Amino acid sequence: MNEINIPACIPRTHSRFGQWLGSKVLNWFGWQVVGAFPEHSKFVAAVAPHTSNWDFIIAIAVKMHLQVRIRFLGKHSIFIWPLSILLRKWGGIAVDRRAANGVVGQVKALFDETDALILGLAPEGTRKHMPNWKTGFIHIANAAQVPVVPMALDYSKKQFVIMPAIYVSDDIEQTLVQVQQQFSTAMGKYPQQVSGAVRKTRY
Repeated sequence: MNEINIPACIPRTHSRFGQWLGSKVLNWFGWQVVGAFPEHSKFVAAVAPHTSNWDFIIAIAVKMHLQVRIRFLGKHSIFIWPLSILLRKWGGIAVDRRAANGVVGQVKALFDETDALILGLAPEGTRKHMPNWKTGFIHIANAAQVPVVPMALDYSKKQFVIMPAIYVSDDIEQTLVQVQQQFSTAMGKYPQQVSGAVRKTRY
């Protein structure tokens, strides 16, 4: 399996068992990790296309294999003991959608308070085909003043692709288009379910 250079600024888990297990899963399914992490300790990882429950399994295997600490958002209501212990161990962040400052405000505060944070999100928000992606991940990156790093689940090549960072502007829609253009329908496990205005082909 290809070795990925991981800058010292990237938050790590340092779990040897996790690395072993993640590597075994990727080898079993014939997947590779390609690309390079940016020299940023804070960013939003936009992982797409999301068309299958297998996406989560592959993404977790990549995370474990690389020993990279990637956080994810979850409704505060599911963070109840003892499940909350496991969710937080896996990188879960409890957010309250009813809070006055909203999800964006809560996550911005977390970025502000943390020296290193990678937040992994599925921009589509669903496995089903939708005409548009949700813009929440762009709003979070813009508010926190951190870049978006597209990461593709490319089933056509069985590659998890880490792409160059995209710097977010106040033009949310234009940034969204720029991120979407990094992906194609051919990458999805179920191409007919790929959401948004992504490219029809890879080239």
